[in-house]
Amino acid sequence: MASELALESVGYRYRGGHDAVVGVGLTMAPGIVGLLGPNGAGKSTLMRVLSTLAKPTSGRVLWRGEDIARTPDVLRRELGYLSQDFGVYEALSAREFLAFLSAVKGLPSRTVAARVDECLEMVGLVDVADRRLGGYSGGMRQRVGIAQALLNDPKLLIVDEPTVGLDPEERARFRHLLAELAGERLVILSTHIVSDIEASAGTLAIMSGGQLRFHGTPEALMAQAEGHVWQWTLPAEQLAEARATLRISRAQRRAHGVEVRVVGDEAPAPDAIQVAPDLEDAYLWLLHRSGAQS
Repeated sequence: MASELALESVGYRYRGGHDAVVGVGLTMAPGIVGLLGPNGAGKSTLMRVLSTLAKPTSGRVLWRGEDIARTPDVLRRELGYLSQDFGVYEALSAREFLAFLSAVKGLPSRTVAARVDECLEMVGLVDVADRRLGGYSGGMRQRVGIAQALLNDPKLLIVDEPTVGLDPEERARFRHLLAELAGERLVILSTHIVSDIEASAGTLAIMSGGQLRFHGTPEALMAQAEGHVWQWTLPAEQLAEARATLRISRAQRRAHGVEVRVVGDEAPAPDAIQVAPDLEDAYLWLLHRSGAQS
């Protein structure tokens, strides 16, 4: 059976009565799925459910047809997970740290050294494998995080907000790494940063307010925003007021003022020019329609 993950009306309610996830249903196959949404959308809670760290309070999650709440080990054997708050033991080297985690995960001792080397090679850390993790940059630590998630050669790889705090070069390197790792794996990349999934995800799942608002291709999302994106140049001193009243996807200072892209139901000004939406525009338009805050 294919490495398929199916969510059937999945919900998660905290004890205080707060619904973090409400009725999410979708099916995911190998490739990169970008789980996108603003902070507080319910993404991290859903990632915990999918990684068997929490049980859904309604609905069910199926991996290869098996309910992971009833038989979590069916998924855990094939799961790699990089959490948002992944930490390292700074006194250890990357090689030592991964060997330690291999033992924790129960990998056969005779295979550990070779598998650690393979994972270090995949994430491009072989040359610094014996350096203490305390001297690693943020991007290098995230690559160690991916390496530990790959130790058991997972068919499902889940990464939660992996580029927060990384500089642009490290973020780009990380995105390229995930694209290379997809292949026969299902990779779920959860983020609130559109550029993290723009170049790599073939499928998007967008959440806000705990609900699934869109599931489909980036092209289908952009098609929904057709006719609702304008480009407009305004004086720099009017930018603050415009930000307070309009949904602006980006702003660039020019010699003659500030050029902005605006999403909405109508043109922001008579001299605004309608333009084709990009993914950032389409994402903001979807949030606007669902009443969510970006």
